[in-house]
Amino acid sequence: MEVQETAVQTDRIFTIPNILSLLRLLGVPVFLWLILGPKLDGWAVVLLFVAGATDYFDGKIARATGQISRLGQLLDPLADRLYILATLIGLVVRDIVPLWFALVLIARDLILALVLIPLRRRGVVGLPVTFLGKAATFNLLYALPFLLLGATYNSAASVWSQWAGWAFMVGWAFAIWGFALYLWTGVMYLIQAWSLLKTLPVQQVAKS
Repeated sequence: MEVQETAVQTDRIFTIPNILSLLRLLGVPVFLWLILGPKLDGWAVVLLFVAGATDYFDGKIARATGQISRLGQLLDPLADRLYILATLIGLVVRDIVPLWFALVLIARDLILALVLIPLRRRGVVGLPVTFLGKAATFNLLYALPFLLLGATYNSAASVWSQWAGWAFMVGWAFAIWGFALYLWTGVMYLIQAWSLLKTLPVQQVAKS
């Protein structure tokens, strides 16, 4: 998991950006229930777009008000990853995306999470987010709801069928770019991690 490189400006926990990130996290199980339980796909898509909006605004508010915190830097990418994971699980179960597509993306995040274990022993809590990394996440976060919309309304009335076909094409366009960028940035993060592992010494824990 990556964290933001922007300097921490506050130690406060209850800030507006942190509350928005927390609400976004609380929406993850709600989304899974909507898509796998009653299959209220319309509401699930609305929740995804609301989550995307809060993802944008919490960062803007944090930078504009000087409320950039370490907790916020951890919650923000965590919420992104959990929404991607939850949406992939839902779409695989509903046979909207192939299993291999989800497994490759999940494996990428698992590998990076494992790489952070030796990095933490060197005092590194996360790798700085790059522009391409944010672009990859953006593409995936917008691809998945379009794919869900396309699959949901494909068998509806003819007017909805036309919109469903358009949504499905847009969704796969975002998905292909997001998939490629996600893998490419994964390689870039691994290169960064390897460089840090070679240059930074293991920190010794002081004995009390």
